[in-house]
Amino acid sequence: VVDVGRVASITPCSQKVPQMMAAAADGLGSIAIDTTQLNMSVTDPTAWATAMNNLGMVPVGLPGQQLVSDSICVPGFDPSLNMMTGITPINPMIPGLGLVPPPPPTEVAVVKEIIHCKSCTLFPQNPNLPPPSTRERPPGCKTVFVGGLPENATEEIIQEVFEQCGDITAIRKSKKNFCHIRFAEEFMVDKAIYLSGYRMRLGSSTDKKDSGRLHVDFAQARDDFYEWECKQRMRAREERHRRKLEEDRLRPPSPPAIMHYSEHEAALLAEKLKDDSKFSEAITVLLSWIERGEVNRRSANQFYSMVQSANSHVRRLMNEKATHEQEMEEAKENFKNALTGILTQFEQIVAVFNASTRQKAWDHFSKAQRKNIDIWRKHSEELRNAQSEQLMGIRREEEMEMSDDENCDSPTKKMRVDESALAAQAYALKEENDSLRWQLDAYRNEVELLKQEKEQLFRTEENLTKDQQLQFLQQTMQGMQQQLLTIQEELNNKKSELEQAKEEQSHTQALLKVLQEQLKGTKELVETNGHSHEDANEINVLTVALVNQDRENNIEKRSQGLKSEKEALLIGIISTFLHVHPFGANIEYLWSYMQQLDSKISANEIEMLLMRLPRMFKQEFTGVGATLEKRWKLCAFEGIKTT
Repeated sequence: VVDVGRVASITPCSQKVPQMMAAAADGLGSIAIDTTQLNMSVTDPTAWATAMNNLGMVPVGLPGQQLVSDSICVPGFDPSLNMMTGITPINPMIPGLGLVPPPPPTEVAVVKEIIHCKSCTLFPQNPNLPPPSTRERPPGCKTVFVGGLPENATEEIIQEVFEQCGDITAIRKSKKNFCHIRFAEEFMVDKAIYLSGYRMRLGSSTDKKDSGRLHVDFAQARDDFYEWECKQRMRAREERHRRKLEEDRLRPPSPPAIMHYSEHEAALLAEKLKDDSKFSEAITVLLSWIERGEVNRRSANQFYSMVQSANSHVRRLMNEKATHEQEMEEAKENFKNALTGILTQFEQIVAVFNASTRQKAWDHFSKAQRKNIDIWRKHSEELRNAQSEQLMGIRREEEMEMSDDENCDSPTKKMRVDESALAAQAYALKEENDSLRWQLDAYRNEVELLKQEKEQLFRTEENLTKDQQLQFLQQTMQGMQQQLLTIQEELNNKKSELEQAKEEQSHTQALLKVLQEQLKGTKELVETNGHSHEDANEINVLTVALVNQDRENNIEKRSQGLKSEKEALLIGIISTFLHVHPFGANIEYLWSYMQQLDSKISANEIEMLLMRLPRMFKQEFTGVGATLEKRWKLCAFEGIKTT
């Protein structure tokens, strides 16, 4: 949308476009731009006016707000280098303070028009689309990135398009369709950013290689940042110099130097010593001369006269002191009178509170009102006592001064002062006694109320505590009962285990006796019948097997399941070990192997575990006499029948 009135005002100025561009650039950057660079062919003055307005350049006779602020163009100190200057950093991206122009006024719609050049034409993007995005502006940016160029675009065409924004110092074009352009000043970058989003067409060709959509963005160049840093350092130096000059200007002047002694200076100093207004300055000079050692036989008379002049000021100083003391006494008297009036008013306020706390009025107040009245009364009494103590202190000081001055010459006055002081003290004590009595009554009433409230609270709390104690006792009783049941079960288990152990011991003793008798019988048979050793072994094995059968039957009755994961692990290891030893292994051999895996295990523990599982492990006796050996075998697979 273009303002018709504004277009009408622009139309007669179409012939002055180069001059207006130069004037606007001069107003923005304080830098003169050659008008020959701004050789854009103008076919539509309205397009030129809109483009110039969007670039922040207001033509002559065209009212409106400049879109690019002067702070961009006018070189100013950027206080962001706080590490060099120690100045509080300011965000350079704030409009009006740094490098970003203020936003355009909302009431003016920004409209981009077609821009015609000699070699190409720039068409604006659809106004309904969002504006092209840009990155954050680097400090001191003079270089822009231009992407989306046509493939057939040359440096001359790029320079022709972008030199309308300002002086170009360098163009770095890539083999692809983008380039970097560096301008002479920073404000020219903002004009180049305006061209972002335009579609560029070379001549009137419709080939893809002759058209492209421009994307102009800020570029971060080392040269720009270096120049910006140099400028900031220079401005920081100027700022430090300015501050130093300001501090020197505001620093208080140093005292004047003491002049050297001479007869002429001594005469002038003697005149100054007689003047009251210049006495303090002259006495310092005299003291400096005496300390320097300027007194000698020739100048002694002069110094004596100057010392005598200094002594003449003693009477003046004493008179001044007396006048000041008189003023202080008058001020003390005024203060004492004012304090007395304040104290009387405090006494009246306290009397009002005391009357309110009496029984007649006190019963009609609510509890909150009584509390507030009591607080106010206490505060007023404290302030009244503080004021009375201060007044009594002033009176004591006056009495002490009077006694020192008169040296007890007037006993009648002293008696009067003592009587007045005693009367004041008696009155104060009486008032304090009354206030304490009323305070005691109030406290008694409050204590009775608190007792009643506490009794109710204690009753409810006692009921709650009793219920809680009953619950705790019930819980503890239940816990104790459960503990007793578990202990009884453990005792029963222990008793049964002990009985089983006793039965096992008696059974083993009986088996040992039977085995001994059988061994004796076999020996006798061998000796008499002459059987071979192998036959004796077979008979022994058969007898042992028969004995073991009975034992296994008893053990099966007493066998129990596994109690822990450790026992299951041990059974697995023992089963594997005995599986690879088909002829069995004695308990010592088995224990030596298991001890390598677990050093804390004992042979007795292994044997008890094997005895608890008679269906998996069985015990056999091999050998005769001294070669008799007890071996354990794995019998878990004997019950499995192959089909």
